[in-house]
Amino acid sequence: MNDVTTVSAAPAAKARLSDYLELTKPRLSLLSVLTTLVGYFAARPVWSAKEFFALLLGTAACAGGVAALNQWMESDTDAQMHRTADRPLPTGKIAGGSAFVLGWLLCIGGLALLFRLGGPVVVDPAAMFHLPAERLAAFFALLTIIAYLACYTPAKRWSKWSVELGAVAGAFPPLIGWTAAAKSTGPLGWILFGVLFFWQIPHFMAIAWTFRHDYGRVNFPMLPVRDTEGGQVARWALLHTVALVAVCVLPVLLGLTSVYYLMVTLLLGAWFVSRAVRFLRPAARDAAARRLFLASILWLPLQLGVLVADRLLFHP
Repeated sequence: MNDVTTVSAAPAAKARLSDYLELTKPRLSLLSVLTTLVGYFAARPVWSAKEFFALLLGTAACAGGVAALNQWMESDTDAQMHRTADRPLPTGKIAGGSAFVLGWLLCIGGLALLFRLGGPVVVDPAAMFHLPAERLAAFFALLTIIAYLACYTPAKRWSKWSVELGAVAGAFPPLIGWTAAAKSTGPLGWILFGVLFFWQIPHFMAIAWTFRHDYGRVNFPMLPVRDTEGGQVARWALLHTVALVAVCVLPVLLGLTSVYYLMVTLLLGAWFVSRAVRFLRPAARDAAARRLFLASILWLPLQLGVLVADRLLFHP
């Protein structure tokens, strides 16, 4: 159980706006927002400024709220790890109760905005158990919140599959954007889900290997903690990198993107796979992990940007 009271009982100083901003993990939240917008524009929506900004603000609020609640749930382990010890809750800059309230306010507010994307709410008892297509974006945002807070966050303490559970939670944002525009899931929406899922495994394996001693300090049973040599970690990262490239090719096979997209995808994929292959070498594994992490950060916007550009230019 989290001893949140201990962490938050006596804040060291009055919290600043920057402390509350840090509580929402702005870089991670920005990734959720950007991948949501990728799904939105890949669906080639009829432009609506009202819809766009409701999607933008709703997703940002949900992402920030989840991040705040995640830190509230993990304040005890965050305090024990070097990379997280200076976060607002472990340092006492923000009280645990404040983080809890802020997190839920953001999540509820974000869900309300996304729910309104479907238009005014009409109470219809006959359709109580039917999910209208217009509400799918809110539904996938709710799934994200549940998967992250009820599955991934607690699983980090006891499950060896916590990284994979986290990848599921992190793969929903493109579906939020896609369904906001298309009002249905569709093959490309699920392909984008697959891209985000498989991308997160090599991305996080690289991070977790670099900070494996930190994770080991709090006894998180993830693969990089259990596999002290790193061979399994590297092979798992490579397997998912290859699967990632295969998923990225699917839009071409389904006629959803052009041959130009295919050429760029294969080039980017070969580069990303080469970084994952270097991670296999024991002698330089630590350096290779950092390079794989940087490659993952560069690969994702390039790959998704190419997909959106191809959809807008060659599939009007």
